[in-house]
Amino acid sequence: MSANQHAPSYYAATARKQTCYPPLEGNHSVNVCIIGGGLTGVNTALELAERGLSVILLEGRQIGWGASGRNGGQLIRGIGHDVSGFSRYVGDEGVRYLKQSGLDSVALVARRIQQYEIECDLRWGFCDLANTRSQFEAFEAERKDLQDLGYKHETRIVHPEQLGEIVGSKIYAGAMVDMGSGHLHPLDLVQGEARAASKLGVAIFENSPVLHIKHGKSVIVNTAQGQVRADTLVLGCNAYLDELEPQLSGKVLPAGSYIITTEKLSEEVAQSIIPQNMAMCDQKVGLDYYRLTADRRLLFGGACHYTGRDPKDISAYMRPKMLKVFPQLSNVHIDYEWGGMIGITSNRFPQVGCLQEHPNVFYAQGYSGHGLNVTHWTAKLLAEVISHDSTKGFEVFKAVPHITFPGGKALRSPLLALGMLWHRLRETLG
Repeated sequence: MSANQHAPSYYAATARKQTCYPPLEGNHSVNVCIIGGGLTGVNTALELAERGLSVILLEGRQIGWGASGRNGGQLIRGIGHDVSGFSRYVGDEGVRYLKQSGLDSVALVARRIQQYEIECDLRWGFCDLANTRSQFEAFEAERKDLQDLGYKHETRIVHPEQLGEIVGSKIYAGAMVDMGSGHLHPLDLVQGEARAASKLGVAIFENSPVLHIKHGKSVIVNTAQGQVRADTLVLGCNAYLDELEPQLSGKVLPAGSYIITTEKLSEEVAQSIIPQNMAMCDQKVGLDYYRLTADRRLLFGGACHYTGRDPKDISAYMRPKMLKVFPQLSNVHIDYEWGGMIGITSNRFPQVGCLQEHPNVFYAQGYSGHGLNVTHWTAKLLAEVISHDSTKGFEVFKAVPHITFPGGKALRSPLLALGMLWHRLRETLG
């Protein structure tokens, strides 16, 4: 398999329409050049095209090649982990805005799917699963917080004796259902959005890795066979930024995440493990998340790795985790296994802003596992500020500070891996 081809995932095998765009050749001039053909880049391009700007999008491999097209497909409310602690930077009103954005971003994805008639197996229903009694007790406060925000979708607490109605596993201490979150086929989503952007005039180029960026009043972006001159540049590379922009690369740590997908299950088995076909996620540091696909397979993911080294055998690594939750699947075959990098930030909050020395260079990255909805929201914020529509949301996100991971390029991953090992040990002992 070529390094430029999609991972051998369930999504790549079942995508409805694979995109195919040419590599960049020759010299071009546009209002905005976007680097990165994932959900961030594609949706920023779509938002800008809707506002009438000329846009070129450059993707080093294929649209949705990274985490955008190979993630767990869970469309869940929230911007990051607990945002209440950011009040010192954005104030109480800013915190409320961030919490509301976590809800509105899911609605934005739903509107986009409807507006552009994107077939991506969207299904509503999500369940937070508690691993401990204290986690379960915390759900009530979270539910009240949603109600205080005016959340219109059904939420309900599921007590331990009722869990069989939601999940066919005996390892949990309770749950909270949210019918305003759900799950979908992410590769179909991002490729459908790319087609919509292309129809609005966005020029998309695949297999066009950027080799050099020259900053200035106009930004010049060079690939092997072409050049783009733009008034504004957007960096949407996330975990795959590498050293293309050194000011940003140390602020996001690429971490490996892995998924397995079973053979097709019978209706009876599928009904027994996830009776209401919801997306599921537990509360561990190294969390498990899973759901049923449209053709009744169990898609099971998690096990975030910070070492920079992938498991030699993903199925052998992930299958025991699946069987701990669903021991009744011991005889079920694994049809697909894959992994990839997600972008982790030190405070688990996305980074949105512009370069201090080059204010015509914007970026959004570091979704820390919340990328499916938050990419759409940050794309909206970038488009608003670039097109001079609004700066409000952009300024709130920008106000949250982000540190550079210590240790330099060689030691960032090992140091974080050591820290995460400590958190997991505390979790086990607790």
